Amino acid sequence: MDPLKADPEKGVELTQAQGYEERINRVPSRTDEKGFGYRVVHPLQRIEDALSAFSLESRGIQRVSFEERHPLTSWSYLQTFVLWVSINLAAVNITLGMLAPTTFALSFRDAALCAVFGSLIGSVPVAYIATWGPISGNRAMVVSRYVFGWWPNKLVVVLNIIVLLGYALINCVVAGQILSAVSPDRSMSVVVGIVIVAVITWGVTTFGIRVFHYYERYAFIPQLVVVSILYGVSSKNYDLSTPSEGNPRTIIGNRISFFSLCLSAAITYAGVAADYFVYYPPTSPRVPIFILSLLGLAVSFTFALLVGIGLATGIPNVTSYSDAYEVSQGALLVEGFSSLGDFGKFCGVVTALGVIANLIPPTYSSGLDFQLLAHSARQIPRFVWNTIGVIIYAVCALAGRNNLSEIFTNFLALMGYWVAIWIAIVVEEHVIFRNIMRRGWDWEAWDQRDKLPVGIAALIAFLIGWAGAILCMAQFWYIGPIARLVGDYGADLGNYVGFSWAALVYPPLRWLELRKFKR
Repeated sequence: MDPLKADPEKGVELTQAQGYEERINRVPSRTDEKGFGYRVVHPLQRIEDALSAFSLESRGIQRVSFEERHPLTSWSYLQTFVLWVSINLAAVNITLGMLAPTTFALSFRDAALCAVFGSLIGSVPVAYIATWGPISGNRAMVVSRYVFGWWPNKLVVVLNIIVLLGYALINCVVAGQILSAVSPDRSMSVVVGIVIVAVITWGVTTFGIRVFHYYERYAFIPQLVVVSILYGVSSKNYDLSTPSEGNPRTIIGNRISFFSLCLSAAITYAGVAADYFVYYPPTSPRVPIFILSLLGLAVSFTFALLVGIGLATGIPNVTSYSDAYEVSQGALLVEGFSSLGDFGKFCGVVTALGVIANLIPPTYSSGLDFQLLAHSARQIPRFVWNTIGVIIYAVCALAGRNNLSEIFTNFLALMGYWVAIWIAIVVEEHVIFRNIMRRGWDWEAWDQRDKLPVGIAALIAFLIGWAGAILCMAQFWYIGPIARLVGDYGADLGNYVGFSWAALVYPPLRWLELRKFKR
Protein backbone atom coordinates (compact mmCIF):
# COMPACT_ATOMS: atom_id res chain seq x y z
CA MET A 1 0.00 0.00 0.00
CA ASP A 2 1.25 3.46 -0.86
CA PRO A 3 2.19 5.29 2.38
CA LEU A 4 1.02 8.58 0.92
CA LYS A 5 -2.47 7.18 0.32
CA ALA A 6 -3.07 5.31 3.56
CA ASP A 7 -4.79 6.11 6.80
CA PRO A 8 -2.43 4.80 9.49
CA GLU A 9 -5.23 4.66 12.09
CA LYS A 10 -7.86 2.80 10.04
CA GLY A 11 -5.46 0.86 7.85
CA VAL A 12 -7.52 1.53 4.70
CA GLU A 13 -6.50 2.92 1.36
CA LEU A 14 -7.64 6.40 0.42
CA THR A 15 -7.90 8.09 -2.90
CA GLN A 16 -5.41 10.89 -3.48
CA ALA A 17 -8.09 13.52 -2.92
CA GLN A 18 -9.42 11.82 0.20
CA GLY A 19 -5.91 11.43 1.57
CA TYR A 20 -5.26 15.10 0.92
CA GLU A 21 -8.43 16.14 2.77
CA GLU A 22 -7.66 13.81 5.65
CA ARG A 23 -4.20 15.33 6.09
CA ILE A 24 -5.58 18.84 5.84
CA ASN A 25 -8.06 18.04 8.58
CA ARG A 26 -5.29 16.73 10.83
CA VAL A 27 -3.13 19.85 10.55
CA PRO A 28 -4.80 21.92 13.32
CA SER A 29 -4.26 19.11 15.81
CA ARG A 30 -0.51 19.48 15.34
CA THR A 31 -0.50 23.15 16.37
CA ASP A 32 -3.48 23.95 18.53
CA GLU A 33 -2.01 27.14 19.90
CA LYS A 34 -3.10 30.30 18.11
CA GLY A 35 -0.07 32.36 19.01
CA PHE A 36 3.01 33.30 17.04
CA GLY A 37 4.15 29.68 16.69
CA TYR A 38 0.83 28.71 15.15
CA ARG A 39 0.92 31.58 12.67
CA VAL A 40 4.41 30.54 11.54
CA VAL A 41 4.10 26.76 11.52
CA HIS A 42 0.53 26.32 10.32
CA PRO A 43 1.16 27.82 6.84
CA LEU A 44 4.22 25.57 6.45
CA GLN A 45 2.14 22.54 7.32
CA ARG A 46 -0.50 23.53 4.79
CA ILE A 47 2.21 23.86 2.12
CA GLU A 48 3.43 20.39 3.05
CA ASP A 49 -0.07 18.94 2.79
CA ALA A 50 -0.63 20.61 -0.58
CA LEU A 51 2.68 19.23 -1.91
CA SER A 52 1.71 15.75 -0.69
CA ALA A 53 -0.55 15.55 -3.74
CA PHE A 54 2.70 15.55 -5.78
CA SER A 55 4.23 12.63 -3.83
CA LEU A 56 6.03 14.71 -1.20
CA GLU A 57 6.62 12.62 1.92
CA SER A 58 4.78 14.42 4.70
CA ARG A 59 5.89 11.98 7.38
CA GLY A 60 8.50 13.13 9.84
CA ILE A 61 9.84 11.04 12.69
CA GLN A 62 6.53 9.30 13.37
CA ARG A 63 6.64 5.51 13.34
CA VAL A 64 5.50 3.79 10.15
CA SER A 65 2.60 1.51 11.10
CA PHE A 66 2.15 -2.01 9.75
CA GLU A 67 -0.62 -0.94 7.40
CA GLU A 68 1.65 1.58 5.69
CA ARG A 69 4.48 -0.80 4.85
CA HIS A 70 5.26 -1.85 1.29
CA PRO A 71 5.10 -5.52 0.32
CA LEU A 72 8.46 -7.31 0.24
CA THR A 73 9.49 -8.27 -3.28
CA SER A 74 12.65 -9.50 -4.97
CA TRP A 75 13.26 -5.90 -6.03
CA SER A 76 13.18 -4.85 -2.37
CA TYR A 77 16.18 -7.07 -1.72
CA LEU A 78 18.00 -5.77 -4.78
CA GLN A 79 17.22 -2.20 -3.75
CA THR A 80 18.92 -2.84 -0.41
CA PHE A 81 22.17 -3.66 -2.20
CA VAL A 82 21.88 -1.03 -4.92
CA LEU A 83 21.10 1.75 -2.45
CA TRP A 84 24.43 1.43 -0.68
CA VAL A 85 26.37 1.01 -3.93
CA SER A 86 24.89 4.23 -5.32
CA ILE A 87 25.59 6.12 -2.12
CA ASN A 88 29.24 5.16 -1.75
CA LEU A 89 30.49 4.75 -5.31
CA ALA A 90 31.18 8.46 -5.19
CA ALA A 91 34.01 10.92 -5.70
CA VAL A 92 34.15 11.74 -2.00
CA ASN A 93 35.45 8.24 -1.26
CA ILE A 94 37.92 8.44 -4.14
CA THR A 95 39.39 11.59 -2.59
CA LEU A 96 39.42 9.87 0.80
CA GLY A 97 41.64 7.15 -0.67
CA MET A 98 44.08 9.81 -1.88
CA LEU A 99 44.98 10.60 1.71
CA ALA A 100 46.79 7.28 2.23
CA PRO A 101 49.88 8.09 0.10
CA THR A 102 49.76 11.90 0.50
CA THR A 103 49.02 12.32 4.22
CA PHE A 104 50.01 8.97 5.75
CA ALA A 105 52.88 8.12 3.34
CA LEU A 106 51.62 4.57 2.81
CA SER A 107 52.45 2.27 -0.08
CA PHE A 108 49.71 1.07 -2.42
CA ARG A 109 49.65 -2.35 -0.77
CA ASP A 110 49.47 -1.03 2.79
CA ALA A 111 46.86 1.56 1.87
CA ALA A 112 44.73 -0.93 -0.08
CA LEU A 113 44.66 -3.43 2.78
CA CYS A 114 43.77 -0.74 5.32
CA ALA A 115 41.07 0.67 3.05
CA VAL A 116 39.43 -2.67 2.26
CA PHE A 117 39.37 -4.07 5.78
CA GLY A 118 38.79 -0.75 7.54
CA SER A 119 35.71 0.02 5.46
CA LEU A 120 34.52 -3.59 5.76
CA ILE A 121 34.64 -3.57 9.57
CA GLY A 122 33.05 -0.12 9.66
CA SER A 123 30.23 -1.39 7.42
CA VAL A 124 29.22 -4.20 9.79
CA PRO A 125 27.48 -1.89 12.33
CA VAL A 126 25.78 -0.04 9.48
CA ALA A 127 24.32 -3.25 8.08
CA TYR A 128 23.23 -4.23 11.60
CA ILE A 129 21.40 -0.94 12.22
CA ALA A 130 19.78 -1.14 8.75
CA THR A 131 17.89 -4.24 9.90
CA TRP A 132 16.13 -2.22 12.61
CA GLY A 133 14.17 -0.18 10.07
CA PRO A 134 11.77 -2.96 8.99
CA ILE A 135 11.46 -4.45 12.47
CA SER A 136 10.68 -1.24 14.33
CA GLY A 137 9.27 1.10 11.71
CA ASN A 138 11.35 3.77 13.44
CA ARG A 139 14.27 5.87 12.26
CA ALA A 140 17.72 5.10 13.68
CA MET A 141 17.77 8.01 16.12
CA VAL A 142 14.27 7.08 17.33
CA VAL A 143 15.47 3.53 17.96
CA SER A 144 18.30 5.12 19.94
CA ARG A 145 15.70 6.43 22.39
CA TYR A 146 15.12 2.83 23.52
CA VAL A 147 18.71 2.79 24.77
CA PHE A 148 19.55 6.39 25.75
CA GLY A 149 16.13 7.49 26.90
CA TRP A 150 14.41 10.78 26.18
CA TRP A 151 16.89 13.45 27.28
CA PRO A 152 20.35 11.83 26.87
CA ASN A 153 19.38 10.77 23.36
CA LYS A 154 19.20 14.42 22.34
CA LEU A 155 22.99 14.60 22.75
CA VAL A 156 23.33 11.66 20.36
CA VAL A 157 20.98 13.36 17.89
CA VAL A 158 23.02 16.58 17.96
CA LEU A 159 26.22 14.65 17.25
CA ASN A 160 24.50 12.78 14.44
CA ILE A 161 23.31 16.01 12.84
CA ILE A 162 26.87 17.37 12.99
CA VAL A 163 28.13 14.21 11.26
CA LEU A 164 25.47 14.39 8.55
CA LEU A 165 25.99 18.05 7.75
CA GLY A 166 29.77 17.62 7.92
CA TYR A 167 29.65 14.78 5.42
CA ALA A 168 27.46 16.86 3.15
CA LEU A 169 29.95 19.72 3.44
CA ILE A 170 32.78 17.45 2.26
CA ASN A 171 30.69 16.19 -0.65
CA CYS A 172 29.89 19.70 -1.79
CA VAL A 173 33.55 20.73 -1.76
CA VAL A 174 34.62 17.65 -3.74
CA ALA A 175 31.90 18.19 -6.35
CA GLY A 176 32.78 21.89 -6.60
CA GLN A 177 36.47 21.09 -7.12
CA ILE A 178 35.71 18.62 -9.90
CA LEU A 179 33.30 20.91 -11.74
CA SER A 180 35.82 23.73 -11.50
CA ALA A 181 38.60 21.49 -12.84
CA VAL A 182 36.64 20.40 -15.93
CA SER A 183 35.59 23.92 -16.89
CA PRO A 184 37.66 25.68 -19.61
CA ASP A 185 40.79 27.10 -17.93
CA ARG A 186 39.03 26.42 -14.60
CA SER A 187 36.78 29.40 -15.32
CA MET A 188 34.00 28.01 -13.12
CA SER A 189 34.73 28.65 -9.48
CA VAL A 190 34.37 25.98 -6.82
CA VAL A 191 31.62 28.16 -5.35
CA VAL A 192 29.37 27.64 -8.38
CA GLY A 193 29.90 23.88 -8.28
CA ILE A 194 28.99 23.76 -4.60
CA VAL A 195 25.77 25.67 -5.22
CA ILE A 196 24.79 23.42 -8.16
CA VAL A 197 25.01 20.12 -6.27
CA ALA A 198 23.42 21.61 -3.14
CA VAL A 199 20.38 22.83 -5.08
CA ILE A 200 19.89 19.51 -6.92
CA THR A 201 20.19 17.60 -3.63
CA TRP A 202 17.65 19.90 -2.01
CA GLY A 203 15.19 19.18 -4.82
CA VAL A 204 15.46 15.41 -4.41
CA THR A 205 15.33 15.31 -0.62
CA THR A 206 12.43 17.74 -0.38
CA PHE A 207 10.12 15.11 -1.87
CA GLY A 208 11.28 12.43 0.53
CA ILE A 209 11.75 8.69 0.60
CA ARG A 210 10.01 7.71 -2.66
CA VAL A 211 12.08 10.02 -4.86
CA PHE A 212 15.12 9.22 -2.69
CA HIS A 213 14.87 5.48 -3.47
CA TYR A 214 14.05 6.07 -7.12
CA TYR A 215 17.14 8.25 -7.57
CA GLU A 216 19.45 5.84 -5.75
CA ARG A 217 18.05 2.91 -7.76
CA TYR A 218 19.79 4.15 -10.91
CA ALA A 219 22.49 6.53 -9.69
CA PHE A 220 25.13 3.80 -9.48
CA ILE A 221 25.00 3.04 -13.22
CA PRO A 222 26.79 6.13 -14.60
CA GLN A 223 29.12 6.10 -11.61
CA LEU A 224 30.10 2.50 -12.20
CA VAL A 225 30.82 3.27 -15.85
CA VAL A 226 32.98 6.36 -15.28
CA VAL A 227 34.90 4.91 -12.33
CA SER A 228 35.65 1.80 -14.39
CA ILE A 229 36.90 4.08 -17.18
CA LEU A 230 39.03 5.94 -14.63
CA TYR A 231 40.63 2.67 -13.56
CA GLY A 232 41.35 1.78 -17.17
CA VAL A 233 42.98 5.06 -18.22
CA SER A 234 44.86 5.91 -15.02
CA SER A 235 46.13 2.55 -13.74
CA LYS A 236 49.27 2.77 -15.90
CA ASN A 237 50.44 5.59 -13.61
CA TYR A 238 49.88 3.77 -10.32
CA ASP A 239 53.01 3.17 -8.26
CA LEU A 240 52.66 -0.37 -6.91
CA SER A 241 56.23 -0.85 -5.71
CA THR A 242 57.36 2.11 -3.57
CA PRO A 243 57.23 1.11 0.13
CA SER A 244 55.66 3.07 2.95
CA GLU A 245 57.80 5.85 4.39
CA GLY A 246 59.11 6.14 7.95
CA ASN A 247 60.56 3.92 10.63
CA PRO A 248 58.68 0.70 11.50
CA ARG A 249 56.77 2.21 14.45
CA THR A 250 55.74 5.25 12.42
CA ILE A 251 54.52 3.06 9.57
CA ILE A 252 52.47 1.02 12.03
CA GLY A 253 50.96 4.19 13.46
CA ASN A 254 50.11 5.50 9.99
CA ARG A 255 48.54 2.20 9.01
CA ILE A 256 46.35 2.26 12.11
CA SER A 257 45.34 5.88 11.53
CA PHE A 258 44.34 5.35 7.88
CA PHE A 259 42.56 2.11 8.78
CA SER A 260 40.63 4.06 11.42
CA LEU A 261 39.81 6.80 8.94
CA CYS A 262 38.30 4.30 6.49
CA LEU A 263 36.44 2.62 9.34
CA SER A 264 35.05 6.02 10.39
CA ALA A 265 33.95 6.80 6.83
CA ALA A 266 31.77 3.69 6.87
CA ILE A 267 30.58 3.51 10.46
CA THR A 268 29.10 7.00 10.47
CA TYR A 269 26.22 5.68 8.33
CA ALA A 270 25.10 3.64 11.35
CA GLY A 271 23.27 6.66 12.75
CA VAL A 272 20.96 6.76 9.72
CA ALA A 273 20.94 3.23 8.26
CA ALA A 274 17.49 2.30 9.57
CA ASP A 275 15.91 5.45 8.13
CA TYR A 276 15.78 4.10 4.58
CA PHE A 277 14.04 0.79 5.31
CA VAL A 278 11.17 1.79 7.60
CA TYR A 279 8.65 1.08 4.83
CA TYR A 280 9.82 -2.53 4.52
CA PRO A 281 7.38 -4.97 6.23
CA PRO A 282 8.22 -6.10 9.78
CA THR A 283 8.43 -9.68 8.50
CA SER A 284 11.49 -8.80 6.41
CA PRO A 285 14.22 -11.32 7.30
CA ARG A 286 17.14 -9.66 9.05
CA VAL A 287 19.94 -11.83 7.66
CA PRO A 288 19.40 -11.07 3.94
CA ILE A 289 19.04 -7.34 4.64
CA PHE A 290 22.21 -7.42 6.75
CA ILE A 291 24.21 -9.35 4.11
CA LEU A 292 22.99 -7.26 1.17
CA SER A 293 23.69 -4.02 3.02
CA LEU A 294 27.16 -5.22 4.00
CA LEU A 295 27.96 -6.30 0.45
CA GLY A 296 26.71 -3.03 -1.03
CA LEU A 297 28.78 -1.01 1.41
CA ALA A 298 31.95 -3.09 1.15
CA VAL A 299 31.96 -3.35 -2.65
CA SER A 300 31.33 0.35 -3.26
CA PHE A 301 33.83 1.56 -0.66
CA THR A 302 36.52 -0.77 -1.99
CA PHE A 303 35.95 0.22 -5.62
CA ALA A 304 36.13 3.94 -4.85
CA LEU A 305 38.95 3.92 -2.28
CA LEU A 306 41.35 1.86 -4.40
CA VAL A 307 41.19 4.16 -7.41
CA GLY A 308 41.86 7.14 -5.13
CA ILE A 309 44.86 5.40 -3.61
CA GLY A 310 46.17 4.54 -7.07
CA LEU A 311 45.85 8.09 -8.37
CA ALA A 312 47.70 9.48 -5.36
CA THR A 313 50.59 7.01 -5.69
CA GLY A 314 51.25 8.51 -9.12
CA ILE A 315 51.78 12.04 -7.80
CA PRO A 316 55.59 11.77 -7.24
CA ASN A 317 56.22 10.29 -10.69
CA VAL A 318 53.69 12.02 -12.96
CA THR A 319 54.15 15.77 -13.28
CA SER A 320 50.59 16.42 -14.43
CA TYR A 321 49.25 14.56 -11.39
CA SER A 322 51.48 16.58 -9.09
CA ASP A 323 50.40 19.86 -10.66
CA ALA A 324 46.73 18.89 -10.45
CA TYR A 325 47.01 17.88 -6.80
CA GLU A 326 48.52 21.27 -6.01
CA VAL A 327 45.21 22.73 -7.18
CA SER A 328 42.86 20.29 -5.38
CA GLN A 329 42.02 16.63 -4.92
CA GLY A 330 39.14 17.08 -7.33
CA ALA A 331 41.57 18.36 -9.97
CA LEU A 332 43.69 15.23 -9.55
CA LEU A 333 40.63 13.07 -10.12
CA VAL A 334 39.86 14.96 -13.33
CA GLU A 335 43.50 14.67 -14.44
CA GLY A 336 43.09 10.91 -14.28
CA PHE A 337 40.69 11.24 -17.24
CA SER A 338 42.95 13.65 -19.15
CA SER A 339 44.10 11.16 -21.78
CA LEU A 340 40.50 10.99 -23.03
CA GLY A 341 40.32 14.68 -23.96
CA ASP A 342 36.85 16.21 -23.99
CA PHE A 343 35.25 12.86 -23.23
CA GLY A 344 37.40 12.74 -20.11
CA LYS A 345 36.00 16.10 -19.04
CA PHE A 346 32.50 14.73 -19.60
CA CYS A 347 33.39 11.79 -17.36
CA GLY A 348 34.57 14.30 -14.76
CA VAL A 349 31.19 16.06 -14.85
CA VAL A 350 29.40 12.73 -14.40
CA THR A 351 31.67 11.94 -11.46
CA ALA A 352 30.94 15.31 -9.87
CA LEU A 353 27.19 14.94 -10.25
CA GLY A 354 27.49 11.42 -8.83
CA VAL A 355 28.31 13.07 -5.51
CA ILE A 356 24.61 13.96 -5.28
CA ALA A 357 23.82 10.29 -4.56
CA ASN A 358 26.12 10.55 -1.53
CA LEU A 359 24.65 13.91 -0.51
CA ILE A 360 21.02 12.79 -0.48
CA PRO A 361 21.10 10.41 2.54
CA PRO A 362 22.67 12.82 5.07
CA THR A 363 20.47 15.66 3.85
CA TYR A 364 17.29 13.59 4.13
CA SER A 365 18.15 12.15 7.54
CA SER A 366 19.24 15.47 9.02
CA GLY A 367 15.77 16.83 8.30
CA LEU A 368 14.32 14.01 10.40
CA ASP A 369 16.85 14.32 13.20
CA PHE A 370 16.14 18.03 13.69
CA GLN A 371 12.59 17.05 14.64
CA LEU A 372 13.89 14.96 17.53
CA LEU A 373 15.46 17.91 19.31
CA ALA A 374 12.21 19.29 20.74
CA HIS A 375 8.45 18.87 20.50
CA SER A 376 8.18 22.26 18.86
CA ALA A 377 10.76 21.21 16.24
CA ARG A 378 8.50 18.30 15.34
CA GLN A 379 5.74 20.70 14.35
CA ILE A 380 7.94 22.11 11.59
CA PRO A 381 7.67 19.98 8.43
CA ARG A 382 10.57 17.79 7.39
CA PHE A 383 11.13 19.62 4.10
CA VAL A 384 11.73 22.86 6.01
CA TRP A 385 14.43 21.22 8.12
CA ASN A 386 15.94 19.74 4.94
CA THR A 387 16.13 23.23 3.51
CA ILE A 388 17.81 24.57 6.64
CA GLY A 389 20.32 21.71 6.57
CA VAL A 390 21.21 22.39 2.92
CA ILE A 391 21.77 26.07 3.67
CA ILE A 392 24.00 25.25 6.65
CA TYR A 393 26.30 22.81 4.88
CA ALA A 394 26.43 24.83 1.66
CA VAL A 395 27.57 27.92 3.55
CA CYS A 396 30.14 25.88 5.52
CA ALA A 397 31.37 24.29 2.28
CA LEU A 398 31.88 27.72 0.76
CA ALA A 399 33.90 28.76 3.80
CA GLY A 400 36.03 25.59 3.92
CA ARG A 401 36.45 24.90 0.21
CA ASN A 402 40.23 25.38 0.37
CA ASN A 403 40.83 23.01 3.29
CA LEU A 404 39.36 19.69 2.19
CA SER A 405 42.26 17.51 3.33
CA GLU A 406 42.23 19.01 6.84
CA ILE A 407 38.45 18.59 7.10
CA PHE A 408 38.74 14.96 6.02
CA THR A 409 41.52 13.91 8.38
CA ASN A 410 40.24 15.79 11.43
CA PHE A 411 36.46 15.92 11.21
CA LEU A 412 35.78 12.47 9.79
CA ALA A 413 37.88 10.52 12.29
CA LEU A 414 36.67 12.64 15.19
CA MET A 415 33.02 12.01 14.37
CA GLY A 416 33.64 8.28 14.05
CA TYR A 417 34.47 8.04 17.76
CA TRP A 418 30.98 8.73 19.07
CA VAL A 419 29.36 6.32 16.58
CA ALA A 420 31.65 3.48 17.72
CA ILE A 421 30.77 4.21 21.35
CA TRP A 422 27.05 4.42 20.53
CA ILE A 423 27.18 1.10 18.66
CA ALA A 424 28.76 -0.67 21.65
CA ILE A 425 25.94 0.48 23.91
CA VAL A 426 23.15 -0.29 21.42
CA VAL A 427 24.43 -3.81 20.73
CA GLU A 428 24.70 -4.63 24.44
CA GLU A 429 21.20 -3.30 25.12
CA HIS A 430 19.87 -5.47 22.31
CA VAL A 431 21.73 -8.68 23.13
CA ILE A 432 21.90 -8.62 26.93
CA PHE A 433 18.87 -6.72 28.14
CA ARG A 434 16.30 -7.15 25.36
CA ASN A 435 17.13 -10.69 24.19
CA ILE A 436 18.81 -12.62 27.01
CA MET A 437 16.75 -10.94 29.73
CA ARG A 438 13.68 -11.08 27.44
CA ARG A 439 12.56 -7.52 28.05
CA GLY A 440 11.57 -7.11 24.41
CA TRP A 441 10.72 -3.90 22.54
CA ASP A 442 7.52 -1.88 22.55
CA TRP A 443 7.91 -0.07 19.24
CA GLU A 444 4.69 1.89 19.66
CA ALA A 445 6.16 3.60 22.74
CA TRP A 446 8.67 5.53 20.64
CA ASP A 447 7.24 8.88 21.83
CA GLN A 448 6.19 7.95 25.37
CA ARG A 449 8.81 9.26 27.74
CA ASP A 450 7.70 7.23 30.75
CA LYS A 451 8.05 3.94 28.83
CA LEU A 452 11.57 4.60 27.61
CA PRO A 453 14.75 4.01 29.64
CA VAL A 454 15.90 6.82 31.89
CA GLY A 455 19.19 6.79 29.99
CA ILE A 456 21.56 7.45 32.88
CA ALA A 457 23.49 4.21 32.30
CA ALA A 458 23.87 4.89 28.58
CA LEU A 459 24.94 8.48 29.16
CA ILE A 460 27.62 7.56 31.72
CA ALA A 461 28.94 4.75 29.51
CA PHE A 462 28.94 7.14 26.54
CA LEU A 463 30.99 9.74 28.43
CA ILE A 464 33.43 7.12 29.72
CA GLY A 465 33.86 5.87 26.17
CA TRP A 466 34.60 9.42 25.06
CA ALA A 467 37.24 9.72 27.78
CA GLY A 468 38.98 6.66 26.38
CA ALA A 469 38.73 8.00 22.85
CA ILE A 470 40.29 11.33 23.85
CA LEU A 471 43.24 9.57 25.47
CA CYS A 472 43.85 7.54 22.33
CA MET A 473 42.95 9.85 19.44
CA ALA A 474 45.54 11.09 16.97
CA GLN A 475 44.51 14.22 15.09
CA PHE A 476 46.46 17.05 13.51
CA TRP A 477 45.53 19.40 16.36
CA TYR A 478 45.73 16.89 19.23
CA ILE A 479 47.41 13.54 19.91
CA GLY A 480 46.36 11.70 23.05
CA PRO A 481 49.00 10.45 25.50
CA ILE A 482 48.37 6.80 24.65
CA ALA A 483 48.21 7.39 20.90
CA ARG A 484 51.50 9.30 21.09
CA LEU A 485 53.32 6.12 22.12
CA VAL A 486 53.13 4.73 18.58
CA GLY A 487 55.52 6.22 16.02
CA ASP A 488 56.39 9.84 15.26
CA TYR A 489 52.80 10.95 14.54
CA GLY A 490 50.84 8.68 16.87
CA ALA A 491 48.22 6.08 16.01
CA ASP A 492 44.52 6.82 16.04
CA LEU A 493 43.12 4.27 18.50
CA GLY A 494 40.12 6.32 19.61
CA ASN A 495 37.45 4.16 17.95
CA TYR A 496 38.63 0.93 19.54
CA VAL A 497 39.33 2.20 23.05
CA GLY A 498 36.12 4.24 23.15
CA PHE A 499 34.11 1.21 22.03
CA SER A 500 35.82 -1.07 24.57
CA TRP A 501 35.46 1.23 27.57
CA ALA A 502 31.79 1.87 26.90
CA ALA A 503 31.16 -1.85 26.39
CA LEU A 504 32.83 -2.67 29.71
CA VAL A 505 30.88 -0.27 31.90
CA TYR A 506 27.43 -0.28 30.29
CA PRO A 507 26.11 -3.71 31.45
CA PRO A 508 26.58 -3.14 35.21
CA LEU A 509 25.32 0.45 34.96
CA ARG A 510 22.25 -0.64 33.04
CA TRP A 511 21.56 -3.42 35.54
CA LEU A 512 21.61 -0.86 38.36
CA GLU A 513 19.35 1.46 36.37
CA LEU A 514 16.82 -1.32 35.83
CA ARG A 515 16.81 -2.17 39.53
CA LYS A 516 16.24 1.46 40.48
CA PHE A 517 13.80 2.67 37.82
CA LYS A 518 12.34 -0.59 36.44
CA ARG A 519 12.72 0.63 32.85
